[in-house]
Amino acid sequence: MHAAIPAHGGTLINRVVEDSKKDELLKKSSTLPQIVLDERALSDLDMIASGALSPLTGFMNQADYLSVVESMRLKNGLPWTIPVTLTVSEEQAKKLKEGQEIALSDGKEVLAILELSEKYHFDKEKEASLVYRTTDQAHPGVAALREGGDWNLAGEVHVLNRVKYSDFLPYRLDPVDLRKAFHDKSWKRIVAFQTRNPIHRAHEYLQKCALETVDGLLVHPLVGKTKSDDIPADVRMKSYEILLEKYYPKNRTMLAVNPAFMRYAGPREAIFHALIRKNYGCTHFIVGRDHAGVGNYYGTFDAHYIFDEFEPEEIGITPMFFDHSFYCKSCDGMASYKTCPHDSASHVTLSGTKVREMLQKGEVPPKEFSRPEVVQILIDSMKK
Repeated sequence: MHAAIPAHGGTLINRVVEDSKKDELLKKSSTLPQIVLDERALSDLDMIASGALSPLTGFMNQADYLSVVESMRLKNGLPWTIPVTLTVSEEQAKKLKEGQEIALSDGKEVLAILELSEKYHFDKEKEASLVYRTTDQAHPGVAALREGGDWNLAGEVHVLNRVKYSDFLPYRLDPVDLRKAFHDKSWKRIVAFQTRNPIHRAHEYLQKCALETVDGLLVHPLVGKTKSDDIPADVRMKSYEILLEKYYPKNRTMLAVNPAFMRYAGPREAIFHALIRKNYGCTHFIVGRDHAGVGNYYGTFDAHYIFDEFEPEEIGITPMFFDHSFYCKSCDGMASYKTCPHDSASHVTLSGTKVREMLQKGEVPPKEFSRPEVVQILIDSMKK
């Protein structure tokens, strides 16, 4: 293994079938019942294929599912906080028999064969209240859960064709690729930064504070499906590229994308995001305020506190907890509540909503809030 850190569960999973075995299974797949996957299932399947969701080798059975929902662990005791399930309607489930094989498709071609080990009905309200900590339909994770089917299909997958993405191809690196890149750069301590937003000065400050203590920084934005009012991934990627080019040391930073589907599960998703980055070979993970949050469903630092529910060696990647950061006029520099003695009147802080309103009017947020190059990309995209 290239990186110094083992994958979650000890082994980096690879579910991609190669060569003659692949041809044989592709031929067979045309005779099997077929399920067309939605965006979340496509994203999960591809991450199972590459080992990004190690130790999972397929979609969760009922014992693992219930254990994850109720106790944030797989049945074997390994920490895992988000259900990874293949959900179908009752009508679809009725037609399938446990023990049979099913072709999984993107609507154009067969991607994988699922060995159906189990099909089971599940309680959506229970999953919502425990995983998302709310049953409010306005929560995007809860809404997605309710819109899906009531049955889960479980079983190992044999991946014949990877999901075909047309965007960000140079940055779509599997765990094995990133681990090799870290090895080639002689990075032993690598900190990952999760984001679904443009990187403003506050994020830059966190990343550079973390970079002071490790060998390399992986900026690892999530590019799977996000809320309709989140800034689109292609716009964000342009902003990351220009920021890294102009303001970060080239030999100590890397940009790659995380193909995960955003759940907005707050604290539980912070653990999930950390475990994914461990599989990609990172040793440290930045957890900011309200990580993976949405609205006011989670407390500002709930995503920090949840790590206390596990032993550090069980998680196996070191979380780096950061307070809210900002530019302080009195300090004349970037700071956080941990380091700044001045009151909020000196702090330059803007909400995401406020920034969006300014950008829509073509107004430039202050340079203490965001680099001008990033602002220009965002304004240009708003005009379009």
